[in-house]
Amino acid sequence: MSDFTSGFWNWYVTIIVICSIAGCAILLWSQSRFKVKLDEDGQPQKTTGHVWDEDLTELNTPMPRWWMAMFWLTIVFGIVYLVLYPGVGSYTGKYDWKSTGQYEAEVKQANAEYGPLFDKYLHQDLQQVAADPQAHAIGERLFLTYCAQCHGSDARGNKGYPNLTDKDWLYGGEPSVIKETIMKGRHGQMPPMGAALGSDKDIENVAHYVRSLSGLSADPIKVSFGKEKFGACAACHGADAHGNPMLGSPNLTDKVWLYGGSVETVMETIRKGRDNTMPAWGEFLGEPKAHVLAAYVWSLSNVPRQPQAAATEVAAK
Repeated sequence: MSDFTSGFWNWYVTIIVICSIAGCAILLWSQSRFKVKLDEDGQPQKTTGHVWDEDLTELNTPMPRWWMAMFWLTIVFGIVYLVLYPGVGSYTGKYDWKSTGQYEAEVKQANAEYGPLFDKYLHQDLQQVAADPQAHAIGERLFLTYCAQCHGSDARGNKGYPNLTDKDWLYGGEPSVIKETIMKGRHGQMPPMGAALGSDKDIENVAHYVRSLSGLSADPIKVSFGKEKFGACAACHGADAHGNPMLGSPNLTDKVWLYGGSVETVMETIRKGRDNTMPAWGEFLGEPKAHVLAAYVWSLSNVPRQPQAAATEVAAK
């Protein structure tokens, strides 16, 4: 709370907190002065006279003293807490506690405990790390914590989020490239091509041609017309439509579709374009963790070879 960008919010929170505590205290004080009314005979009037559903009677008795004492203790606890810890505007409390400070302390402790382990893997080849059972388990936990929200817990992705278990990679599937993607992130953008292609009929023809490249059903006549218009797309996807890893342009000749391969979806992609961003995790995770995570992601679509097997194969050659 001490990081307010405006002095207004400091006073806003302070007034609400103080008025809330004071309001509770006034309410308790007013109820502690409550006295049971007497009836005509001078006896305590136990009910208000209100009855619902024949037998549901509203009593006319004050709150038990032990109950009110608990509320007073709650107020006292709240005041003591607000003196020691932040809660009243920009006041940081006697202990000067901050959630960011606690987080940084926990991260520092974790780095001291697990840092040597990650540093050990950092100096190993990514494929070697991928073959290590302990590193694989650590990488899986990292993936479930930071990557599963987009790519799914099974890493098979979703509409707009790539499947990491196949061998289709926009920027290349080499371990070093995967690590670079995790560290620096990616920004894939396909510009809207509707105006460049012309009419909706031309867009539909190109969509049929693109579908035909991967063996999907398409109208032969529309395919022939779409092939002539595909030249506007060749700058990124290539004349053979195999894509360009340097640009992140997808291969249009396989059956892997990030948003779906129906005619309507392909036309939407051509007409409106697509804009995807993979956030950079390098600064947050650090290179040692990103190294282990990259090895795990690579292993999802590859079979890591044990170091002994790899050495035997090299010796045989």
